[in-house]
Amino acid sequence: MLQVGVNGYGTIGKRVADAITAQPDMELAGVAKTRPNFEAEQAVKNGYPLFAAVPERVPRFEEAGIDLAGEVEALVDRSDVVVDATPSGIGAENKELYDAHGTPALYQGGEDAELVDASFNARSNFSEAVGRDHVRVVSCNTTGLSRLVAPIEETFGIEKVRATLVRRGGDPSQSSRGPINDVLPDPISLPSHHGPDVKTIFPDLAIDTLGLKVPATLTHTHSVNVSLAGEASAAEVRETLEDESRLFVISEGSGIEGSGALKEFALDAGRPRGDLWENCIWGESIAVAGSDLYLFQAIGQESDVVPENVDAVRAVAGTDDAETSIERTNDALGMGF
Repeated sequence: MLQVGVNGYGTIGKRVADAITAQPDMELAGVAKTRPNFEAEQAVKNGYPLFAAVPERVPRFEEAGIDLAGEVEALVDRSDVVVDATPSGIGAENKELYDAHGTPALYQGGEDAELVDASFNARSNFSEAVGRDHVRVVSCNTTGLSRLVAPIEETFGIEKVRATLVRRGGDPSQSSRGPINDVLPDPISLPSHHGPDVKTIFPDLAIDTLGLKVPATLTHTHSVNVSLAGEASAAEVRETLEDESRLFVISEGSGIEGSGALKEFALDAGRPRGDLWENCIWGESIAVAGSDLYLFQAIGQESDVVPENVDAVRAVAGTDDAETSIERTNDALGMGF
């Protein structure tokens, strides 16, 4: 059993911890938290060994009556792989800690690509992370674009991708970031960082991305145009996308017209926290005009990277190939609507 530690138990970390616990070949070594809030209390209630991410704050946990299993160094030492789910920039500061214990580490998309040995998307470049010490699971938007690009490139070929990313102002709990009463080009200068980030997975891909920030908290939405290298019909593209386990093509009769309905659908389907692990592509939007493909997809910013982190654990540990790992992760989580 792989012993996996999760350093950072917030929006992403708590979801990854739950996903690790569900895997038949992994055991959660514990989670690390900076402060004794409701998430720390819930971790203990879940039976997760809780470690103090900042040693100087141990007394705060004691004062709050929250039992600790130790400090973060002990978690790193007992782990075969650590998933760093700390805020952007903190992962880079933690790299020295992981190196000191000889523990391979995964980082999230907010860290710079230069920090790691490889950027990772399970569907697109699993093998590049095998046996690496430092791997970055790319951001939610980059994950969504990479999952979409891979089967289209393989089946039809791609001349160029153009994507406009309509991004939520903040997560539901991030009151400091949203809602905003505005529509903001983000950034105003082009391209947005997402295109260059996709190129860490597909170095030879021609891609331009633009970003907008809007007053919403539920998902990101992508408007995608792909100039195809080969001939294809909308039906052929749709069939290709429907064959992908982490792409959910929304049927025309579903009544799912936007992100709000998608979240309600996920909750009704029994998904924990209403999480959307898959890209959600509106089937009705898939259209081909000449050599140009168009579609809309929604990206669950809190959750689509969760299965990718699980697969990245197996990649750095060298225990499975891509196909086997993706299938195991999907089955354990109950992926697929």
